[in-house]
Amino acid sequence: MSTRDADLLHRLRHIIDQKGLDTTPGPVEDDPHPDLPGHPEFHHRQRVNSALSRFETTTPPRYLTASTEHPQVCDWADRVAADPTQAPSLMLWGGTGTGKTHAAYGAVRRIALKGPARFAFVATTFPDLYAALRPGAATDEERERHLRRVLNVPLLLLDDLGTTKSSAWTEEVTYRIVNQRYNRMLPTLITSNPPPAALPELLGDRIASRLIEMTTRVEMNGQDRRLRR
Repeated sequence: MSTRDADLLHRLRHIIDQKGLDTTPGPVEDDPHPDLPGHPEFHHRQRVNSALSRFETTTPPRYLTASTEHPQVCDWADRVAADPTQAPSLMLWGGTGTGKTHAAYGAVRRIALKGPARFAFVATTFPDLYAALRPGAATDEERERHLRRVLNVPLLLLDDLGTTKSSAWTEEVTYRIVNQRYNRMLPTLITSNPPPAALPELLGDRIASRLIEMTTRVEMNGQDRRLRR
């Protein structure tokens, strides 16, 4: 530092001391604002909005605002949102009208609201799935494309297990879906009126064995909610 610069600095310090000014360095706002890109809250909202948009595109109007407070179902949804590769699948079973479908969509909506890093979702019923995949329902290419989407989507909801008459063809389709998702450890949410003990007779041993291993099974109790309205 030159003599001139040192003299200038000395005079500035003297003026500051005389005026009693506080020269303590204040905080530096280097982080972006929560409403701007770069801030974690901004990107979390973006993920939530994207996931909710996909949820709303896939979900029937009746279940767009579905929610669940069932502890086991909420725990499952939180595990999927945190890390789907480490979460089991989930089977909700119980009598007609006990809220299985509502809870299932509520669980998926809960996942979307968590803003996961990736959210892709397919929902269908077993009867609709079989109808879409039957020979003649569409071209071979369209049916295979639909099946591949069900096989590989990160999150799949299959509603109403056991409501379709079983055949060798439906068993083979079900096996392909269950086996693929079992091997790839992809979270699958299934609702069923029949209890888990009925699965071997309903679906065959090879499907039942995989479903029992890959799922957390939660019984939904209560009277038919539709009849209480």
